[in-house]
Amino acid sequence: MRAADRLVADTVRRSGPWLAVLAVTSVLGAFAQLALPLVLGRTVDELVASTAGGTGAMTWLGACTAAVVLTVLCDTLGVWASGSSGARSSAWLRNRVVRNVLGVGPVITRRFPEGDLVTRMGLNTEEIGRAPESIVTGAALVIPTAGGVVALTFIDPLLTVTLVAGLVLIALVLRAFLTVSTSIAGDYQAAQSDIAARLVDALAGARTIAAAGTADQERARVLTALPRLRGHAMDMWRANARAGVQAGAVVPLLEVAVLGVGGLRLAAGDLTAGELYAAARYVVLGAGLGSALGYVSRLARARAAAARVEELVSESPRAYGTRPLPAGPGTLEFRGVDADGLRDVDLVIPGGQAVAVVGRSGAGKSLLAAVAGRLVDPRHGTVLLDGVPLPDLSREALRHAVGYAFERPALLGDTVGAAVALGLDAPAVASGTGRHGASGRGRRGTRTGPRAGTGSGTGSGTGSGHHDGDGRVGGWSEFVRAAARAARADTFVRRLPLGYDTPLEEAPMSGGERQRLGLARAFAQGWRLLILDDATSSLDTVTERQVARALSRELGDRTRLIVTHRVATAAAADRVVWLDDGRVRACGGHRALWADPAYRAVFQADTSFQAGPSLRTDVSSRAGTSSRAGTSSQTGTSFQAGTS
Repeated sequence: MRAADRLVADTVRRSGPWLAVLAVTSVLGAFAQLALPLVLGRTVDELVASTAGGTGAMTWLGACTAAVVLTVLCDTLGVWASGSSGARSSAWLRNRVVRNVLGVGPVITRRFPEGDLVTRMGLNTEEIGRAPESIVTGAALVIPTAGGVVALTFIDPLLTVTLVAGLVLIALVLRAFLTVSTSIAGDYQAAQSDIAARLVDALAGARTIAAAGTADQERARVLTALPRLRGHAMDMWRANARAGVQAGAVVPLLEVAVLGVGGLRLAAGDLTAGELYAAARYVVLGAGLGSALGYVSRLARARAAAARVEELVSESPRAYGTRPLPAGPGTLEFRGVDADGLRDVDLVIPGGQAVAVVGRSGAGKSLLAAVAGRLVDPRHGTVLLDGVPLPDLSREALRHAVGYAFERPALLGDTVGAAVALGLDAPAVASGTGRHGASGRGRRGTRTGPRAGTGSGTGSGTGSGHHDGDGRVGGWSEFVRAAARAARADTFVRRLPLGYDTPLEEAPMSGGERQRLGLARAFAQGWRLLILDDATSSLDTVTERQVARALSRELGDRTRLIVTHRVATAAAADRVVWLDDGRVRACGGHRALWADPAYRAVFQADTSFQAGPSLRTDVSSRAGTSSRAGTSSQTGTSFQAGTS
């Protein structure tokens, strides 16, 4: 728990100025409560001694009123300060956790399911955020306790000995409760995460569940941990009840013991009535340490939550270098790469080539794609882009050079245009960091600044209007449209009510349309290397051919690594990398590999595999005829930014 306690301490330090306000109000309130018994005692003595209500009695009565008002004000301001400091500390911790999780990258989901991550970053960070208030307010209870011990010492040392004996028992009860509660709270939070993880899985497969009619079975699966959650909740309740009973039994016995000793001292003439009253009040304040049970319970939950959150914070985020990417053709090289699922991969992909990666399910195709663009770092070996190891590249250089498209792309952003422009910055778009170096010149020509774009088009699809008056797509509007045209997404986007400015939640899309936007995002980013991980699996045949044509024409000078299950895609590639059980089994042309029955068996699920190598010619010819089937408006589009 040491690392978790350090995280709690860091959270306390990040609570901002309101924590200092809470500390001041807690201390002032504690001293006001501490002074109140003394003031009341002196007031009683003055009233007993003076039957006429003298000046001394009125003075002490005014002091009583001031102490009460100060206590109320401190309590009120303390409530406000505790809420503000808790919100600030929770926000700081969430930012830290989210930043670290995103910095680690997708590899973190192999250890923590998505639902578990959400629970840790949501509920658990909120519980840790309550720790500053629990610690400060609980610590403030020590002031009345210590003050009561000191005050009783001045009144009569025998009373102090009686009080201290009871406080030792209360402290032992609180310590045992903290240890037990921390363990139970950790088990309770783990059960919460289990339910959340199962629920996220169920939501991801909602269509499958509905189609199979297994909603009842799935509900039972999601709530499998519910009895365990209830059991931990009952354990927590029993621990609270047990500690409450123990502390509650000690407090009244302590008060009776002190009052008994005080009564004997009063009968002997060693105490006055006011001193006995003050002693009774100080016993109540001193025994108030037992009321810290609630704060200890919250601190226990915070420590348990911190142990879970610390597991996320302790993950080392991916480190980047500082080197820029030099001019080059986009040559990708694997040297002795080993990863979880890849073994001894030595491979050189010449710049500007289209390379298909094929293999049976589980062969390591997606992992190879992830390693190629440094979504995942290999355990051993090095991946180089134009001679530079990927870890040596700066974050900006790597992400501007490599573009990823996935089978199920996640569209992030407020609008459709923002989803395509995700990760772009105006300087990078304007100046370029492409294949031919910083100038962005070469076979693609000079990149025209995208700020010259005319907008995202009207809902009618004419492209003459401009909806982003506040610049939501901003300087990238024409650049984004160029990428969308290459991905064959521009036409359907311009049919949306607000074109590229249509909010994502108001733009229902099919799986193929989402894939086209994912492709457009990759085309806009990957000026040196494009990695397509089964990114055309949901496209219809005509659209897939058009995208393949764009990859070989407008985007043909970029290196393309294409994970595919389709024989036609492999046939159209310059080279094929055949993976088998995490190793490169063969690398060469599709026609040469087709002679191997084991290679042909990789495509046995493809209904067109019988056509064999002739598909290379057939695909080319049919891609040419597809433009005559009403799609000629897109097939000839240049990808240069600024080209209409």
